[in-house]
Amino acid sequence: MHYTSLLKLIRPAQWMKNAFVFCPVMFGGKLFEAQPLLSTLITFMAFSFVASSIYCYNDICDLADDIRHPEKCHRPIASGAVTVAQAYGLMFLLFLMSMGSCALLLTVGSDMESNAISVGSVILFYWLMNLGYCAKLKQYAVIDVCVVAFGFVLRLFAGGFATGIVLSKWIVLMTFLLTLFMSLAKRRDDVLRMEQTGQPPRKNTIHYNMTFINQSITITAAVTLVCYIMYTVSPEVIAAFHNDYLYLTSIFVLVGILRYLQIAVVEKKSGNPTKIILHDRFIQLDVLAWFVAFLVIIY
Repeated sequence: MHYTSLLKLIRPAQWMKNAFVFCPVMFGGKLFEAQPLLSTLITFMAFSFVASSIYCYNDICDLADDIRHPEKCHRPIASGAVTVAQAYGLMFLLFLMSMGSCALLLTVGSDMESNAISVGSVILFYWLMNLGYCAKLKQYAVIDVCVVAFGFVLRLFAGGFATGIVLSKWIVLMTFLLTLFMSLAKRRDDVLRMEQTGQPPRKNTIHYNMTFINQSITITAAVTLVCYIMYTVSPEVIAAFHNDYLYLTSIFVLVGILRYLQIAVVEKKSGNPTKIILHDRFIQLDVLAWFVAFLVIIY
């Protein structure tokens, strides 16, 4: 067993998804305060470890299908580079490392005990939910994408509990809808592949079709944008930041959604959201512009 195989199994490139834990400290206006930022960094690592634990279990559950897949057959367990027993051992080790990271929150401040317990509870629920997802829930259409999207909401709650920041209802809704939109775009790639090859990449792909996927993507994209605009113009946000120009950042959100739609519908390359974000310069520049504009306006 090589260390490169273990790295492939735990998928550290996917840890960028856990950046959602930083949303509370950023939107809460405490991004440059030492204690909230440190608490968020610890929570980020805790979520990264538990997410990698789930990746191990996912590959164990998908072993039979991955062996027959032309690309996934090269995954560590499917290729034989990592045994199932080793994968289980790594899975539980990563879970324990995640719980240990939560305990580190106690060292950040004297009043962090309840925060650490809350973060640990959220991560434990995330772990159990995704064990169920890997074992059974991902076989059910619509439920599968909703579970994935809810996982990002849990990241948001973990970041909020770690810092004691109360989340806006608009941020929670927007996070769920945005990640639901991206999950549906990923399923669109599966449907496209099924139409081309006649073989469903996933067991539940047969319960989707292009019409349903396109309409669902359109609805979630539109409602996501509306939620963001409602957040930026909400009285509590304007009062908290003493600024009513936050709505201007909606332009970057709209442009980003349109670019993602272009990738999904025109270029037909929406199968890997992480790869898109890591390689698409347009989206990277758009996110950077949004981030800078947001910081300038609220800080």
